[in-house]
Amino acid sequence: MFSHYWTEDARGSALNTYREKRTDMKTLEVDVAIIGAGSAGLNARREVVRAGKSWVMIDGGPLGTTCARVGCMPSKLLIAAADAAHEAKHAHHFGVHIDEGAIDLRTEEIFGRVRAERDRFSGFVVESIDDLDQTRVLRDWARFEDLNTLIVGDHTRVKAGAVVLATGSTPFIPPVFDDIREDVMINDDVFELEEIPTKLAVIGAGVIGLELGQSLGRLGSEVHCYNINDQVGFFNDPVILEHARADLGEEIDFHFSANITKTSKTDAGLQIDWTDADGDHSETFSHVLVAAGRRPNLTGFGLEDLDIPRDERGRPVWLECTTQVGELPLFIAGDASGHRPLLHEASDEGRIAGRNAANFPDIQRSMRRTGLAIAFTTPQMAIVGKGWRELDEDKIAIGEVSYRNQGRARVMLENKGHVRLYADRDSCRLIGGELFGPRVEHTAHLLSWAIQQGMRVPEILRMPFYHPVVEEGIRTALRDLAKKLRVEGNCPPEDFALSPGR
Repeated sequence: MFSHYWTEDARGSALNTYREKRTDMKTLEVDVAIIGAGSAGLNARREVVRAGKSWVMIDGGPLGTTCARVGCMPSKLLIAAADAAHEAKHAHHFGVHIDEGAIDLRTEEIFGRVRAERDRFSGFVVESIDDLDQTRVLRDWARFEDLNTLIVGDHTRVKAGAVVLATGSTPFIPPVFDDIREDVMINDDVFELEEIPTKLAVIGAGVIGLELGQSLGRLGSEVHCYNINDQVGFFNDPVILEHARADLGEEIDFHFSANITKTSKTDAGLQIDWTDADGDHSETFSHVLVAAGRRPNLTGFGLEDLDIPRDERGRPVWLECTTQVGELPLFIAGDASGHRPLLHEASDEGRIAGRNAANFPDIQRSMRRTGLAIAFTTPQMAIVGKGWRELDEDKIAIGEVSYRNQGRARVMLENKGHVRLYADRDSCRLIGGELFGPRVEHTAHLLSWAIQQGMRVPEILRMPFYHPVVEEGIRTALRDLAKKLRVEGNCPPEDFALSPGR
């Protein structure tokens, strides 16, 4: 049985209880109140301090940031263990034989290291909060009484000139799992496992489901992944999607366009019934991991009682370059914004929100960095700049490369994947790409830097490329892109004449 402590129901119940007890409260007046002590909230506080303004930080949940506690860091620790097991199992391809193929996987040591290092990373964050002025840190739930007033627990009324809402996000568990809700895992629970699941159902083929599903598969699970559509990760380019489905499908049994109709607990395990194009199906699993996405934590704080602009989904209207809601003294940062739920984006939004909240109503627009998203599957996944969904096909040229025969990839026996890069035909500038291949966490950074610098494809090709490295694959894609631009684009011919190795 798994305890999902960071839930909307629990948060709302606690706040409703506090609403009943608004007597004999102390009042605290500050320039900026920050709800949430994660990456966005902590960075917001730093900006408020830098501006010389007073602050209070409020958080009723577990401290340590989502990334350190249940996200980026523990998942990468599990992936590292899974990759080590996978490499050991396949070492014979290099002529290296380990005890005739027998690998001793010690689950207690695998998860022991995951938890120990996770706690170490989380501990650094908690220590940084403990080092703050504790009279300014309220470890309790908050609820808006009005735009400038918060009720914290049953003990404090906070009057603030502006509020930064940095409340993070919560895993979404679809209602069809209500009958087995206490028995399903979310990503938080995976890191508390004491044994490797024998047969695992992963619900959702997003980044979290793919990373954890592939890792547990490499550690011995039989992994089935169910997705309501045919998407994989954050990809939208149809060519990249085809390669991702095929290559990741060698390790994960995918069920695409699967509509789960019923779940139940039986003597044999957790049963899932679903329908797809082939009809009705049923399968029983030892464990079920629900990775159906995360939702911003925007309910349970009294936002619904405020007169604020909302979009068609009922969420506050929010501007990414200011993080401000309408023209109000309310700012939303990090996963709570639902914009780009990534740590570096949360940190940036926290800084923007903190600076603008501290100086309200003097609001400054900030230039956002080039988009960069990475998933640590094998092969790795990345999107830089604009992805396929944001493009106008009539205005771009596309360059691509397969890693099947790329030199360094074959040396490492990691020769899988495909990359497509996009350039604007008129300016010949690189504007984006979807990458699926070996070590693209590194090549994606190089490309995102080039995009942010506004570099044109011929200029990028003048940059040095060592041999033999996986980055040469990106050069191949850029060369292909340059060929297309010669025909389809408006780059001066002399630009290409100056590109070495064209």
